[in-house]
Amino acid sequence: MSEVNDNTKNFIDQLSKGNSVEAGEAFKDALRDKVADQLDAARKDLASNMFNPADPKAEDHSDPKPEIADPGTFNRDGSVSPTPTEPTNDGEAQIDLAPAETDGTPDTMVGVDVNAGEQTS
Repeated sequence: MSEVNDNTKNFIDQLSKGNSVEAGEAFKDALRDKVADQLDAARKDLASNMFNPADPKAEDHSDPKPEIADPGTFNRDGSVSPTPTEPTNDGEAQIDLAPAETDGTPDTMVGVDVNAGEQTS
């Protein structure tokens, strides 16, 4: 049989005397003691098992990875076209870096003479 604490005894005594107000307070105190004892037991159990789990292996993940929708390609007019299944290039830059053929005209970049300031002799 479990041990009866003082607040529980006080609650029973107040009920037997017909003091309902004092019995209510004694009941609250007894309930607080019971909850505090249970919380303390749970805290001790958690503290003892926190770093020593019974089953240390990791559990498998049951959720599958979400399917990612193809975002498509955004066009200048705001519409979206599906992404082509075959790549149109190999991912390398498609810039021609070869020097322009010299036909006697100065090299220009957006209307600016890049050879300006060079002395010709």
